[in-house]
Amino acid sequence: MKQSWKPGNMVYPLPAVLVTCRDKGVDNVFTVAWTGTICTNPPMAYISVRPERFSYDLIKNSGVFTINLTTKDLVRETDFCGVRSGRDLDKFKELHLEKEEAKEIDCPVLKASPVNIECKVREIKELGSHHMFIADVVNVQVDESALEESGRLALETTNPIVYSHGEYYDTGNKLGTFGYSVRKKKKKKGGK
Repeated sequence: MKQSWKPGNMVYPLPAVLVTCRDKGVDNVFTVAWTGTICTNPPMAYISVRPERFSYDLIKNSGVFTINLTTKDLVRETDFCGVRSGRDLDKFKELHLEKEEAKEIDCPVLKASPVNIECKVREIKELGSHHMFIADVVNVQVDESALEESGRLALETTNPIVYSHGEYYDTGNKLGTFGYSVRKKKKKKGGK
């Protein structure tokens, strides 16, 4: 038997990412779980941010941000950047987070992140408690340590983390690959 609950956000787990931003020489990093892919062609992503957050105006004014994917090694930093405000302290210095420059936008990226997704805001949707920054992905930086010899992105080797109902988890074992449920079985050699 299932219970009916009041409407709420139940799409979990979610990626817990660190978003970096800059406006007028002020850099900040903060945690976002309301994020994801919008479109493949053109490549687009979004983040949803409460207007009272320090980074909201930085992104609104500059029109750019970077989504930095997180790993098990960054879980403490991910939590800290979600509960402490850039109004009160420099989180880069506090956490000893090295930053580098984005390639296509005026924004920092996190060196420790295996993937940095550089975004340019296309539109801001004011939706209620959060406003959605709809953005074009203008560049993606990938750390070579996350690549296989073939060039395939092996993100699973970086120990990515996810967020679910107030808790962080690392990802588990591979259960299948896209299309495995309909793929034809290969015939074994020897006639069987």
